[in-house]
Amino acid sequence: MFGTKKHKVQIWSVIISGSLGLIACTPQTESTKEVQYFRGNTQGTTYEIIVADDEANFTNKEIDSVLAQFDGALSTYIPSSKISQLNASKGSISLVDKTGFFKSCYLKSKEIHVITAGAFDPSVFPLVKGWGFMDNVESPLNQAEVDSLLANVGFDQHHSILFEGDLIQLVKTNAGFQLDFNAIAQGYSVDVLGDFLEKRGQKNYYIEIGGELLLHGRNAKGTKWNIGVDVPTEKSTTHEVENIISISNEAIATSGSYRKFYEKDGQRYAHFLDPKTGYPVQHSLLSATVVAPTCAEADAYATAFMVMGAKETLSFVQEHPELNLKVYLLEAGEDQSYKRSMSEGFRSYLSVE
Repeated sequence: MFGTKKHKVQIWSVIISGSLGLIACTPQTESTKEVQYFRGNTQGTTYEIIVADDEANFTNKEIDSVLAQFDGALSTYIPSSKISQLNASKGSISLVDKTGFFKSCYLKSKEIHVITAGAFDPSVFPLVKGWGFMDNVESPLNQAEVDSLLANVGFDQHHSILFEGDLIQLVKTNAGFQLDFNAIAQGYSVDVLGDFLEKRGQKNYYIEIGGELLLHGRNAKGTKWNIGVDVPTEKSTTHEVENIISISNEAIATSGSYRKFYEKDGQRYAHFLDPKTGYPVQHSLLSATVVAPTCAEADAYATAFMVMGAKETLSFVQEHPELNLKVYLLEAGEDQSYKRSMSEGFRSYLSVE
């Protein structure tokens, strides 16, 4: 990411945690409110909600219900989900999604796909499976196999789609075309919970799912929420905080090459796939932290930036001020070190530069 403070680390063992963690709360004082915690499991990970209002007007059961509906629309791991049914189709299919989650996710993905010139592409699902990242297997591909899968990739190709109310009508011109919203859906689910809390009258809250965060209002001490960017080393039981971010009324997400990769015959294969080449990216960018108006945007752009690399990312953010994005990047440096860089707008969030 960015700044002048350098941490000497062993690059071969660094994982650069993309998980952003809430800094431990201080002991209660007269000026500190009581907070309420809600925790559970979802999307193969965990969620946590912290409410710093006088009362919480919802239950864990209601949160779990919202998340179950979300998975029923967008989880590629549930065969009966809307996206799984659409992916299984070989030609034309019509189905009803009363939640509207698929439509919203599709349209936002389309918008980000276009503005990033294809760096963000939800149609890489065949490549994700081919490289083994879907099933956590080591499956390097040769050029012929990559080319075969690339023939099915292209979010602006291979299909047409029509939304009419709750109805989704998909027509595939390529039976191998499939969608994977995993690079945006988790962030979007955080936004969905934020909307739910707002409707229940909550004003001061922290929502986290798998490291994707939405912060609103103030914490129990009446200040902005303080978020630690973690830098653990492999197999370490302790965590080093790379920096502390002070934030409110925005979302933040981190993507990093430490999250999913495997090594085969001395070659590391990161789960970030370049939609143009069909191969895992090989540049020096280790992680991208993005602050955005919504968590869906933070999540999706963090993924796109891991494909772009540091130089192109910083240029993109500068050229698109209308997106209101701020980024913080960590790159592998020389002599087993790493270096930070950031967009100008990110500096105001940091306690250490």
